[in-house]
Amino acid sequence: MKNIYAVVNQKGGVGKTTTAVNLAAGLGILGEKVLLVDMDPQGNATTGLGIDKSSLEHCMYDVLTGGASMKDVVVKTGEKNLWIAPATLNLAGADIELMSVMSREKRLSFAADEVSGDYGYIIIDCPPSLGLLTINVLTCARYTILPIQCEYYALEGITQLLQTISLVTRNLNPELSVGRILLTMFDYRTDLSERIAKEVKDFFGSRVSGVIVPRNAKLSEAPGFGKSIFTYAPGSRGAEIYGAFSVEVSEFGKQNLE
Repeated sequence: MKNIYAVVNQKGGVGKTTTAVNLAAGLGILGEKVLLVDMDPQGNATTGLGIDKSSLEHCMYDVLTGGASMKDVVVKTGEKNLWIAPATLNLAGADIELMSVMSREKRLSFAADEVSGDYGYIIIDCPPSLGLLTINVLTCARYTILPIQCEYYALEGITQLLQTISLVTRNLNPELSVGRILLTMFDYRTDLSERIAKEVKDFFGSRVSGVIVPRNAKLSEAPGFGKSIFTYAPGSRGAEIYGAFSVEVSEFGKQNLE
């Protein structure tokens, strides 16, 4: 299974969950069968796709701690070709509970192996930290997608994140690599966004996506209605942007499967 993508950045508020949800939904619209795995205890991807967390019998916490299989927790969303393995606040306890477990960094990998043949893509939304949950995601993934906001301190912490990715690659998952860098929260009214975008492109080179995500009201509103941008506002600029990014990731995936 080569098309497992981790959407990761230890900073909060950079558009990580927005990217994970809308990339997954966008790939579904392209005809791919997609599983979105919510590995953030806040469960924003789960609620952002209209899943009532109070009604869930199992979540990713149970998968990681051995109380359920991935197939037990996966539920269909209202989006085309999109399923989700949801998260609740219980997931926050997994970091502590897994500390004494054998192969604790590979619990998600073992779980994903059970279902990887059922989906064309698995997109994983990481928590805003570099703890054991994120290490599990990086050990499971083939590629990372790094959303970077076009604001002050955009590159703050990125060096630490890249060091963590490098450590995981050397010690746990030699297949892991940085796939795409996605510039988010771009403000066309300011020179600052242009400067930050140039810095990121100078730093990452060809790994930076040709798609730039602007600040967009519809993108902010969609999770409150439990919908992706494609269902909430299909004619919006946000839908156009994430549609283009989904095509780019799809083409990237096909090139790397050849």
